[in-house]
Amino acid sequence: MIDTQRLRVLREVARHGSFSRAAAVLRFTPSAVSQQIAALERGVGAAVVERSTRGVVLTEPGRLLVEAAEAVFAELHHAQEQIGRLTAGRTRLTVATFTSGGRHLLPRALARFVAERPDVEVNVVEREPEDSVPMVRQGQADLALAYHFDGPLPVGPGDRSGLVWTPLMEDGMSVVLPPGHRLAGRESVDLTELAGERWVMGCLKTEAFLRRYATRAGFELQISGSTTDYFFAQTLVTAGVGVSLVPRVSLDPAALSLPIRPPRPTRYIGVATVLRRRPQPHVDALVAALCGGSADDAELREDDSGARG
Repeated sequence: MIDTQRLRVLREVARHGSFSRAAAVLRFTPSAVSQQIAALERGVGAAVVERSTRGVVLTEPGRLLVEAAEAVFAELHHAQEQIGRLTAGRTRLTVATFTSGGRHLLPRALARFVAERPDVEVNVVEREPEDSVPMVRQGQADLALAYHFDGPLPVGPGDRSGLVWTPLMEDGMSVVLPPGHRLAGRESVDLTELAGERWVMGCLKTEAFLRRYATRAGFELQISGSTTDYFFAQTLVTAGVGVSLVPRVSLDPAALSLPIRPPRPTRYIGVATVLRRRPQPHVDALVAALCGGSADDAELREDDSGARG
């Protein structure tokens, strides 16, 4: 039988990449962490970490154990939450969401959900996918409304930690232009036509995408504003500070926007949940409401190929 305390130690070592940093989080000594890992390795009969001057990395057996640990601790956290709910006599559902998803997609789904299930206490927390998906994996949230760009899914196919990814919609990116811009009146635009523009960033991930694109296209990205809010970025564009790349869900209806010609950069939105042995009717109901709401939203936004202003 694998000791759960040793799994907990291994999980922290994996997160922080060193025995000393894991020890600080666990309030152990580095020697105690090393002893716990050694005992775990003796128990499973295989090395779980490789030590080097650059830190500590997991072996393949170590990765398998960390994935198992995530599932085990998520189940324990979920069980503790369930016991608390039974004791309080009220069901609580925790939803993690990114900002624009929480502003545009979640309210309609929650309105339907709350009307049908008034006995459920809903708790919403704002988190980016890199934080919200681990919250679901660790049992700190029941589901996460999340997204990814051209990188890997937040939940990979056959995810061994028990996570499930339900796609909701493809959220194509458009360029937002200031009033009177030279490209106003066009039906669409190619990103290369904007090579000489100054850019206002509404998201760090959008900035990372644009930097990669600019490098491939051979021009230098000029940034005149950097925010973590697409709506704030659009107000700066309207003021004439620059142009911005904004996903469809976050577009201000009053803004002058043009779709980007294919290959159009796209944000893929979905829901991360965890596969459990017992039914989760409340989670399933909210996921269904989100799927229905995103389908309605897609129909309303189908005709977005022309300029908006």
